[in-house]
Amino acid sequence: MKRSSILVFLFLAFQPVFSQQTATGFVFEDSNENGKKERRERGIPGVTVSNGVQVVVTDEKGKYSLPVGDDNILFVVKPSGYALPLDENNLPQFFYIHKPEGSPSLNFEAVAPTGKLPKSVDFALYKAEEKEDFTAYIFGDSQPYTEEELGYFAKSVVEKAKGEEGVIFGITLGDLVGDDLTLHPSYAQTVRDMGLPWFNVMGNHDMNYDAKVDEHSDESFEATFGPANYAFNYGKAHFIVLDDILYPDPRDGQGYWGGYRKDQLDFVENYLKLVDKNSLILVAQHIPLYHIDEGSFRDADRQRLFDVLKDFENVLAFSAHTHYQRHHLYGQEDGWKGKNPFHEFNAGTTNGDWYSGKLDDDGLPVSTMRDGTPKGYTLLAVDGTNYELSYRVLGQPKDHQMHIFHPKVVANNRGTQAGIFVNFYMGHQDDKVEYRVGNGEWKEMTWVEAPDPQFSAEVMEWDTAENLMPGRRPSNPVNSAHLWRGSIPTNLGEGLHSIEVRATDMFGRTYQSSSEYRLSAPLGQK
Repeated sequence: MKRSSILVFLFLAFQPVFSQQTATGFVFEDSNENGKKERRERGIPGVTVSNGVQVVVTDEKGKYSLPVGDDNILFVVKPSGYALPLDENNLPQFFYIHKPEGSPSLNFEAVAPTGKLPKSVDFALYKAEEKEDFTAYIFGDSQPYTEEELGYFAKSVVEKAKGEEGVIFGITLGDLVGDDLTLHPSYAQTVRDMGLPWFNVMGNHDMNYDAKVDEHSDESFEATFGPANYAFNYGKAHFIVLDDILYPDPRDGQGYWGGYRKDQLDFVENYLKLVDKNSLILVAQHIPLYHIDEGSFRDADRQRLFDVLKDFENVLAFSAHTHYQRHHLYGQEDGWKGKNPFHEFNAGTTNGDWYSGKLDDDGLPVSTMRDGTPKGYTLLAVDGTNYELSYRVLGQPKDHQMHIFHPKVVANNRGTQAGIFVNFYMGHQDDKVEYRVGNGEWKEMTWVEAPDPQFSAEVMEWDTAENLMPGRRPSNPVNSAHLWRGSIPTNLGEGLHSIEVRATDMFGRTYQSSSEYRLSAPLGQK
């Protein structure tokens, strides 16, 4: 056999098998909301449908056709102006799983055999009033490892977070549970109490670790939540959800690696060919695109994603995974060729530091994150193609956006290397943070990349305690990406002195907080 013939053979042999059958069906307006297409119910033209790689648009009758193999999920991309059916747990039902033989044998229950491909695979939509300005919940890792921790999630997160005015849906950015995939249905039942449609991203702790190939690592996730890669549309905003965990790690077959398979990026590219370049593109995934440590994300995959997105001026990526939060702005030096910086927000986690730390008055873990951020959630506010992000600390007022750390008492008229530190939870290093003491003039604080001293003190309390404390010791501190420092005036006279702080974020919003310290005569001196 000639070399060229061998290459052609190998190319064909390793392509995804989509040529076995053709699925056809309709996207239709389900006027009686029974989930079945009836003769009087019209098909909806111009709606996107995908098999996870190829993307097609319904014709004037709402009909589509797509090739499928023996392991495919067909799904409709929710268009603006329509709502998706929801199951009993408020999970959107926008997909059809086609696995005639079911999932391969795995440790956790996955997809049961689906049998023969139906003659028509139809997708129901409901006409809905939909504005271009809306707000959504963004949850980082919930990650309960046990039923007890799932109870923490219900009481300390869901009960305190639900009810935000004007929010229309939510997303959890992976690690829905902590390795025990039998908790997936219970997690879904818990999030149901948020009372809104809820979309989900797959995390590394949601995977089938006994899978032999990456394509099978999401089998149990699929059984509860559907596809791990999909898209949906609200107003001018297009959400693209991706499983960005390669498992097993293709470098050595051990552990996982941040990145994508080719077919996933093919789906993104094929979908975006159909999207107006003036749209807002929001990518939701679990592992950050930036390197948490050396080589944590495959550079070639990040570059291809950048190349696919470069013609869109309005792009935002969400990630979680780290159990701290930070903004990351990518530019040309990172391979991003777009007009505006590529903004990634690595969101704080609703479980904080894995449900650790002291217990609060309700017996729930305080669980401050490793960068000193209190556990909480993000609100995404979209207005057309513009967006703003806000952070909500669970159980605190909306204006609680920072904490101030400093000594409680300092020697009067004696220099000190202690400082005033401000942890501005949603801050970025280019933000302006200022402070003043008493009626003094406002001074800019200096951004520092260091551990939050307040969180460090909380951890040291565990390490210096002579008796065991209720709860579980927090993780060790890491450098915070949103910490500022100022000096402490010590020449203002003995007594209490007020500290005022104001911080202006990247969206132009200013927040304020205050504290006070005492100047006292040094001991041993009059």
